[in-house]
Amino acid sequence: MTVRTRFAPSPTGHLHIGGVRTALYSWLYARKHGGEFVLRIEDTDRERSTPESINAILQGMSWLGLEFDEGPFYQTQRFARYGELIDKLLAEDKAYYCYCSKEELESMRAEQRARGEKPRYDRRCRDAGHKPHGDIKPVVRFKNPLAGSVVIDDQIRGHVVISNDELDDLIIARADGTPTYNFTVVVDDMDMKISHVIRGDDHLNNTPRQINMFHALDAAPPSYAHVPMILGADGQRLSKRHGAVSVLEFRDQGFLPESLINYLVRLGWSHGDQEIFSVDEMVEYFDIVNVNKSASTFNPEKLLWLNQHYIKSSPLEHIASHLRQYLGEHDVDPEAGPDPVEIVAAQRERSKTLVEMADKSLFFYRELDGYDEKQAKKNLTTDIAPVLTQLRTRLAEAATWDADALHQIVEEVAAAAGLKFGKLAQPLRVALSGGGVSPPIDTTLVLLGPERVLARIDQAPEYIGARAAQSA
Repeated sequence: MTVRTRFAPSPTGHLHIGGVRTALYSWLYARKHGGEFVLRIEDTDRERSTPESINAILQGMSWLGLEFDEGPFYQTQRFARYGELIDKLLAEDKAYYCYCSKEELESMRAEQRARGEKPRYDRRCRDAGHKPHGDIKPVVRFKNPLAGSVVIDDQIRGHVVISNDELDDLIIARADGTPTYNFTVVVDDMDMKISHVIRGDDHLNNTPRQINMFHALDAAPPSYAHVPMILGADGQRLSKRHGAVSVLEFRDQGFLPESLINYLVRLGWSHGDQEIFSVDEMVEYFDIVNVNKSASTFNPEKLLWLNQHYIKSSPLEHIASHLRQYLGEHDVDPEAGPDPVEIVAAQRERSKTLVEMADKSLFFYRELDGYDEKQAKKNLTTDIAPVLTQLRTRLAEAATWDADALHQIVEEVAAAAGLKFGKLAQPLRVALSGGGVSPPIDTTLVLLGPERVLARIDQAPEYIGARAAQSA
């Protein structure tokens, strides 16, 4: 048997990280077993499904590298197939028309609640005892078995038994003829020969109903694995109030795809004490039966730690290829300054995200539009102005523009002025970057290049003089 898994999101919003983890587990299971991974877009909710959400799903999957072998398939393009099988169930007396009005159903449920019963459809139309009346357009209900039980050998939850008398006769086609979620899922999984369904445990209640529909369609149900949900630090289901939850939000905040993948695979699954996994290792070690049965708690600090690890340890060219995007979002042309590869080498030790790295590196590409007030007051003083002027003269005479030579020049000028290295390096840093933080001063000088360095040192004494004149 060929292993075939699927990821089947509804395009009614962003691609949530809970869905991404489910997609990742499905993808890993297929890859581990030499199988196939299918992407299906469950877009039957026409009012809420949007092209923007579909695009976000496809972008997110692409960014994460979760390539699919088949699809994307769209349920709205399969209505004829669903109608064909609904007609088949009706013809075989495995489904029936229900003519109950909305008011009739509400009254029925109110009476059930008054008796202390669980509100559900009482099957009054099941044996054709309830005839059409008025202009009510009927829905179609599935004839759920009245006796026996549904057995689910869930790969995560274990042996689950649901009695059929707990299940009502589910609507499988609305009054306008459109099929409902539980029916379309069964038909799609059957037609697409899905062997393993890995999905959130919020779908566990749907599983016995779907298994009964598989049997009614003379098809074998797939093997199921229901993944526990992801919680926020407060123990509540992860949502917007906990911060970013969309995969593209994490991309926009400067996370690398490999760090998010690595974090999510460990959010409910483990392989000993190992924390860092390559994709090949994930495929080799992953087994769905080792996924925890309990919910996992999302830890933003752990994700940041992983992201910083990948920024520090990944090939420079790889990080630079991502950094270019974030520089571009600041209207910075990476070709109009230092090679981004060199920027990554200089900034990777002090950046937790690529957004942070880009923000800290803008002064390499843009002209300075001012200084940090606190840093300027502390470092750009009248005492340091002549020293900066002397340093500018020496730098202009530099025979070579490399880190060692430039470091020596700063050191010599500082010594001649009776200063320790840092007492000159920090004012120089403020003069060059506008703030108090940059890579080592010799690296900063090299990356800016002689033209920008000399021009910015020229600006500092002018600024110091103007400020002194104002306060006089």
